[in-house]
This record gives sequence, structure tokens and C-alpha cells, in this order.
Amino acid sequence: MTDILRVKLGSQGLEVSKLGFGCMGLTKVYNDPVPKEVGISLIKYTFSKGITFFVTVDFYRPHANKVLVEKVVRGLPQDQIQIPPKFGIVKMDNGNVIVNGSPEYV
Repeated sequence: MTDILRVKLGSQGLEVSKLGFGCMGLTKVYNDPVPKEVGISLIKYTFSKGITFFVTVDFYRPHANKVLVEKVVRGLPQDQIQIPPKFGIVKMDNGNVIVNGSPEYV
């Protein structure tokens, strides 16, 4: 793995790569989705370069993005991967954001 700067996140000692990888574009939010194999290769490549902080959420093309990322990171060293909890937005409707913060959804 390439040396990439790491930073402490929060006050409990969690250390993450200073550069994260936002996975939204892999599964069609603002663009056409990339082929699954390409998405898998991109995530593995970024990890090989030292990026360990992967941002996904179930809202990105309902669950497809999160499922793709989870599939890839299962094959990587779990103690080196960070996926921040990001949840609550369930839909965008005519420019309005629909939020669900209920305990059942979370």
C-alpha cells in the first residue's frame, strides 16, 4: 500500500486516510452507473494506493451502492477500512429531500 497521509478523526483515536473515496458515482446518482467490474476495480485500486475511507449510503441508487462497496471491502483487511455511518435520506422528490431518522430505519 502506498503511504498516504492519515489523520485522526474525532476524539476516540480513529485514524483514517486523509483522502477518502466517495462511491456515489459508481452506481448512478448524477451519471450512468459504471459496470460492476469497473466499480470493484476502482475500490480495490484506491485501497491499494492507501485510501481506506470509503463513503457510501443506501440512498445512492437504493442500496446498490452500499451493496457494491460492502461486497468489495469484505475481501480487504477489515481493520484497515473505514466506512462512515451515513443515513437518513431516503428519497429526493422534486428537489425536496425526504428524511427518515426513525430508529427502525437507522
